[in-house]
Amino acid sequence: MFSSDSPYLSSRGSVIKWFWDSAEEGYRTYHMDEYDEDKNPSGIINLGTSENKLCFDLLSRRLSQSDMLRLEPSLLQYPDWRGHLFLREEVARFLSFYCRSPAPLKPENVVVLNGCASLFSALATVLCEAGEAFLIPAPYYGAITQHVYLYGNVRLVCVYLDSEVTGLETRPFQLTVEKLEMALEGANSEGVKVKGLILINPQNPLGDVYSPGELQEYLEFAKRHELHVMVDEVYMLSVFEESVGYHSVLSLERLPDPQRTHVMWATSKDFGMSGLRFGTLYTENQDVATAVSSLCRYHGLSGLVQYQMAQLLRDRDWINQVYLPENHARLKAAHIYVSEELRALGIPFLSRGAGFFIWVDLRKYLPAATFEEEMLLWRRFLDNKVLLSFGQAFECKEPGWFRLVFSDKTHRLHLGMQRVRRVLEGKSQVAEDAPSC
Repeated sequence: MFSSDSPYLSSRGSVIKWFWDSAEEGYRTYHMDEYDEDKNPSGIINLGTSENKLCFDLLSRRLSQSDMLRLEPSLLQYPDWRGHLFLREEVARFLSFYCRSPAPLKPENVVVLNGCASLFSALATVLCEAGEAFLIPAPYYGAITQHVYLYGNVRLVCVYLDSEVTGLETRPFQLTVEKLEMALEGANSEGVKVKGLILINPQNPLGDVYSPGELQEYLEFAKRHELHVMVDEVYMLSVFEESVGYHSVLSLERLPDPQRTHVMWATSKDFGMSGLRFGTLYTENQDVATAVSSLCRYHGLSGLVQYQMAQLLRDRDWINQVYLPENHARLKAAHIYVSEELRALGIPFLSRGAGFFIWVDLRKYLPAATFEEEMLLWRRFLDNKVLLSFGQAFECKEPGWFRLVFSDKTHRLHLGMQRVRRVLEGKSQVAEDAPSC
């Protein structure tokens, strides 16, 4: 399924190169022509990459304070590969508080490494044999395909969700145990060995937040089939609508199968630090924790960053009284603006009140319901200097859905939506943008 065009690479190297060549086109194009208000005002506005760019002022002030600047010998030496004990203790306290765990979480169950991408890769490698698979509800964050495949040679089996609400469902793209059972049965019939289930909560790109009852049902399903469950909660503190009640899997009174339940979180989304590369695994399974820790020698954090992260996570007053209220207010304001713009255009979308993105239904703009037409529309956006993410990149089975990221500064967001409107109104051309934005 992969083409090799280099005599210098192994077949594995060719596959890795293929993923880069095929999956990163929009991102590479953006970085070659990135918008800058002064230096490149006609450059590309990025509404495709899920990053929170709203709170750099808050973060820069906090990370520049004197308590963040400490140097001692132990921070410059090799640490315990699970992470320095002071950091794992702080992570355990942090997750106990914000995940509302019924009992204090334990630092010996914490492993620290450089982001959730590394976590997916490490867990896939230690939980699966080459060629085995995880179930994952689709649409899903498409980079997970690479995370589990490039090192571990693990594949994903999609649990396809539909935009049409049928039967007892209450919302579009709703995950049910029945759909999980059908996907597992289909994989088994094709001779694919499924070892686990991946859940993203809040979900990317849908923004869905699973209820405690739903989480319990999914975990019970996994227990029946002796499947590991990897729960990505990287957006857990980015639920900005007060009416949306978020419940971490670690808040459940009883995990059906704690030895096969593995929870991940990172600062990349909730604290707008995607470039810092800090992620953490919480698992009660010490065999899994130890195996992942062994891989941390390739995916570890510097001692200085570990110290800074511990200082940040222990500052509960700043998090609760300064950062989270302001971050939620800014996310909500940006979400309201984009929602109103979409309504003015008559565009349907899913609004969930969590995450940095809106799942937008642009099917009516496709001359034919094909992924080729979806890609042509995506290229028209890119030609008009705005980057979105197209549905096929998330394994959405219905052409015409796009993910639009709203967590950006007001002037860039307004300018990006101007360019989106221009494409959808049939005025596709790179013109001078209104200076008022």
